Amino acid sequence: MTVRTPDPNPGWLSDHDLDETRNRVPMLYVEAVPVRVDPDGLVAEVGLLLRGSHTGEITRSFVSGRVMHGERVRDALMRHLEKDLGPTAFPVLPVSTVPFAVTEYFPYPGASQFFDARQHAVALAYVVPVSGECQPRQDALELTWLTPAEAATDAVAAEMEGGRGALLRQALAHLGALPG
Repeated sequence: MTVRTPDPNPGWLSDHDLDETRNRVPMLYVEAVPVRVDPDGLVAEVGLLLRGSHTGEITRSFVSGRVMHGERVRDALMRHLEKDLGPTAFPVLPVSTVPFAVTEYFPYPGASQFFDARQHAVALAYVVPVSGECQPRQDALELTWLTPAEAATDAVAAEMEGGRGALLRQALAHLGALPG
């Protein structure tokens, strides 16, 4: 059983073909950590989504999704931000598509701190400021805004699936917002 919302624009592979492909080749994803910044440009809040995982559990996560064949990384990032946060989030995409981290998820535990039982995936991770009203959509149940100190806690990391708590800490360190 899945709690995920079917993709209204599956783009390039049927569910069966996607499962077959996931068993054979690494999949490319983008992940975005939405943030709100204060007037000085410092991170004031970090947005985490509450969603149902592929195992049926409720977990915290980032904006995330596949890059479709022939799609620019920048376009995939914008598509997933709008899909998960709504059309009035007003994200500010980075000028460069160089991510703050490249994360490799393995389908078996122990290969790295990042795990996804469905597949071997490579994710390009970005921090994306948003200035508008966020209204979670698709399989996102809600968006919770946390201070950097709240986001860096072990309790929040424990709510995140597949090792994403470690990726959240990497994002906070990248921003100079990891509490000391």
